[in-house]
Amino acid sequence: MMRLLGTIALFLFLTAITQIGGIILLMSLLLRRWFGALAMVASFPVLYLIGTFFLVPPLASAISGRVPLPCSSPASLQSASPLYCLLNRNYVTPRLFDLAQALSRSTEDAFPGTVTRTLDGNFPFFDGFPLLPHLSHDDGRKLDLAFHYEGGGLRSPIGYFAFQKPLPGDPQICPDQPILSLRWDLDWLQPVFPKLPIDIERQRMVIDWLTNEGKQYGLENVFIEPHLAARLNVSDPTIRFQGCRAARHDDHLHIQLAD
Repeated sequence: MMRLLGTIALFLFLTAITQIGGIILLMSLLLRRWFGALAMVASFPVLYLIGTFFLVPPLASAISGRVPLPCSSPASLQSASPLYCLLNRNYVTPRLFDLAQALSRSTEDAFPGTVTRTLDGNFPFFDGFPLLPHLSHDDGRKLDLAFHYEGGGLRSPIGYFAFQKPLPGDPQICPDQPILSLRWDLDWLQPVFPKLPIDIERQRMVIDWLTNEGKQYGLENVFIEPHLAARLNVSDPTIRFQGCRAARHDDHLHIQLAD
């Protein structure tokens, strides 16, 4: 009974963080019945990598119409970390893919050498399947982008959780933390990150592009904290505050397309 419960828990965990990991686990368990425990342990990473990089992309395109964003390349658009591709969190609709490509090219043209780094997109299959811990990111129309920092690097190795706190005089949002909330401050973690300031000119250019040219691709919303929008001096009806119960957006930019 304990082994069964452990298997169920592992199946749910792998499914929640990768979408396909639970299915790969079941395939490995079948191999265990035929070839033993060592075959199961050895086969899981092999089957997972084959599925992730060779089988899932064409299946996602055929079933959900989603395509993977670039993982790593010399081009101006790539994932901020290999983890997003390894965990199948880099899938978007073709229209959002085209927007990201066009944004990266325009940013690189304006600031040569700039790399636009993507964070969480969506899983490859099925609308409504949650991409934890996000409240949305379940239909291929949402994508998070890393901020541009002076020097070209990232404050966080995965692009998240290195928050830009409001400066004196900035708009103060959510002074009272809701009890049920994903708005984590993670104060204990902040000293770990280097104190890189946001590249104001590049980040303003990105948001200006999104709120103008981005609308040609169906851009609906850009989520960013109000104090950062004020600091960057950007405004548009598409620039919105996500609310006090959702994750903070002063460590990354969230964009989404209309239906």
